[in-house]
Amino acid sequence: MAGLACLLLAVLPAHAQSTVELGDGISRVDLSSQLRYYQDTTGTQSLDTIAHRLAQGEFVPLPQGNSALGFQDGAFWFHVRILNRSTDQLRWLLVQEYALSDQLDVYAHHADGRSFHWRGGDALPFELGRSIRFRHPNFWLDLPRDQPVDVFVRVRSESSMQVPLMLYTPTAFTEHARDAQLGMGIYYGILLALFFYNMVLWLTLRDASYFWYLLHIGAFGLVLFTLGGMGFEYLWPNSPWLAEKSVPLSICLAQIGMQQFTRTFLGLRERWRWADRVSLGVIAFYLLLAVAATQLPYRISTQIASASVFLSITWVAFTGAMIVRRGYKPAIIFLAAWATFLLGTALFTAVAFGLVPKMFITEYGKEIGSALEMLLLSIGLGYRYAALRNENERIVREARDQLEQKVDQRTSELSNALSQLAEAHGRLRESSQRDGLTGLHNRTYFREGFESLLSQARSGRQLSLLMIDLDHFKQINDRHGHLAGDECLRWAARVIGQTLRPHNALLARFGGEEFVVALPGMDLVTAATVAEELRQHLRDEPFFVQGQRIAITASFGVHAVDTQMRGGVEAALQVADEALYRAKADGRDCVRTSAVLAA
Repeated sequence: MAGLACLLLAVLPAHAQSTVELGDGISRVDLSSQLRYYQDTTGTQSLDTIAHRLAQGEFVPLPQGNSALGFQDGAFWFHVRILNRSTDQLRWLLVQEYALSDQLDVYAHHADGRSFHWRGGDALPFELGRSIRFRHPNFWLDLPRDQPVDVFVRVRSESSMQVPLMLYTPTAFTEHARDAQLGMGIYYGILLALFFYNMVLWLTLRDASYFWYLLHIGAFGLVLFTLGGMGFEYLWPNSPWLAEKSVPLSICLAQIGMQQFTRTFLGLRERWRWADRVSLGVIAFYLLLAVAATQLPYRISTQIASASVFLSITWVAFTGAMIVRRGYKPAIIFLAAWATFLLGTALFTAVAFGLVPKMFITEYGKEIGSALEMLLLSIGLGYRYAALRNENERIVREARDQLEQKVDQRTSELSNALSQLAEAHGRLRESSQRDGLTGLHNRTYFREGFESLLSQARSGRQLSLLMIDLDHFKQINDRHGHLAGDECLRWAARVIGQTLRPHNALLARFGGEEFVVALPGMDLVTAATVAEELRQHLRDEPFFVQGQRIAITASFGVHAVDTQMRGGVEAALQVADEALYRAKADGRDCVRTSAVLAA
């Protein structure tokens, strides 16, 4: 080391030096502006070799003073020369304000030839390599007055290469640590308050949204606890393996909780099935990544987890925006919450990849954004619960009103024998107009109803007609028996009826496996669209016979009724039937219109 001292103090050229002068009145110094660095891509070069490279001018300043260099290979060497001019402060604390570096070596060489070496990083147990028990690596430096001290810092890490080196007096560090602990205490106090408040609501209401919200709070709190170094300090101080794996594992857990909360809060299964399936796919991805992270190198798993957070949160924000467009008001608060979280997390991740410099807003953006997000989500849960409660009260109120109306109706029926007879007669008539197998109206009732709709159409209202035929129905009877065929007809009648319910349609079983539908107020294009929707529902709705799923399809003939055409219902049915046969001729499972026939 004597040769190294001569090299540093006598041979080192002025352009290779970066000197920080400490004086009275200075209590803390950010070394980033004076640091010079060199990347040892092999990670094998010794201090003597590095000192020689410094003397040759191979060290360069940090780019724009930015100490966040992203994910890098090999080891990084940093150098600064410190000259202490202070008359009363000879001892300073060097702090690397980033908790996730694996290996740190700090070398201090004094002008009188004395040299010191310290080791740190989360590859060692927490108690080793720290002068003070604190979440960030730190080392005491004795800096004699008016004597230059050359400090080398070697960092090698699978994590993001961030080396924000700070120099503190003991008093300044105490104040800094106090303020930092106060800020973290406030943040985690907010999280704990939200956690226990919503846990009580979950235990009371048994709403799954509250459970997944609790998982999200706990998991993301663990992420920040880990990234801030407090997990290593308080939870697993003697396990460097957990200190390394906890980052990707906690990120995966937080994203799983976030996606599950999104699914339940927005009701994706009911409102947007495709998005629900995508969210389940994202959850599966993070489950696999969590398992793989226990075996993959830390750099690979952490980069994948960190980069995927962008996509995951962006997907959540996009989903919230789409649900807002669909008119679900609680999603507005949800979207505002994730916007703040997305911004804060994006800033933090950008620092990890070295895209933006490390400063207060970028370093603590994740805490600020997540605190606002969780507060807004808690408000959103309350708003959502209030909306559900109001809806339930409305349903109960309507049910009560309907019950009162039924009671009045029954009382009136009991007091009036004639009305009872009339009602009985009406029921008998209705029964005679129903198909005994499917419960739909029969052909006779349809003809009467269609004549009424046709009269309305002559006054200016449009009217369309659908003829529906189940494809290959005879094969079901032949292969599975007539009982299965009957059940298939009942199933088809139910699917068709449910699909047409919003359209005020007149539906009847026309005979065999054929159905007929009148659609008042619809032109040919609209009726064809409804027919296509119905065709898809019949394809997608499962029909099971003896535990076996059978694919059911149908052919459709669509006709817009010409009110001036002679022949009434028979003529209209004839044209629709011709369109149906065209659909069968074209391979079945399709929709054909009378317009094609006319063309």
